[in-house]
Amino acid sequence: MSKSTDWLPNNREGLLSMSRDWQEVLSTTATLWNIPTTVIQEHAQLVLAAAAALETAKNETTRTPVATAQCKEAFDALTAYMRDMKRRYFLTPPLLNSDYISLGLKPHDTTPTASGTPTAQVTVETYLMGRHELGVKIIYVTGNPADPANKGYRIWYSMIAPGETPPANPDDLRKSFYTKRKKDVIEFEFGDSGKTAYFAVQIENEGKKGPWGPLVSALIP
Repeated sequence: MSKSTDWLPNNREGLLSMSRDWQEVLSTTATLWNIPTTVIQEHAQLVLAAAAALETAKNETTRTPVATAQCKEAFDALTAYMRDMKRRYFLTPPLLNSDYISLGLKPHDTTPTASGTPTAQVTVETYLMGRHELGVKIIYVTGNPADPANKGYRIWYSMIAPGETPPANPDDLRKSFYTKRKKDVIEFEFGDSGKTAYFAVQIENEGKKGPWGPLVSALIP
């Protein structure tokens, strides 16, 4: 399952617990919130399927690669259905804060989060992913990773063939992409294999940019 830190629990037992809480709450509120009976029934079936698949995958006598794959598929289906339920029924009409809490969700925060100009400096570590692919991992050189000004990362890079002049500083880099992930993957063209990729990163926050990180390089596989 995904390790993302959004509103869904990041483990299967937690997801089942939330699902069962939803079933209990919706047994009395579904009509009020205009949620069709078929949706409640389909959700209940997915919960039962996920619980059974997890039990099979955890049991030493029934755990097999097929059972593990089926467990993942069952929880992926349940996760997708719960995301769709929230989007379609929990946002319109809007629920009260007490309703959100009963569902294990975070109430809406109407107070904007203050954020300023990023001041942290970051770089990337690279690692091999596949042919013509490099993974990049954000590393903080200075500053606090939890600073709300650190909204995302603009990763700049250029590919330099053997014998060509490498970039002298980050301003010489020509390509870039924006990501909010601490880890990401860059897919290069077939002809880039054997070239050296040079990278530098700036934190970005709604048009405001932090200082350049150091220039680093890696060989493109």
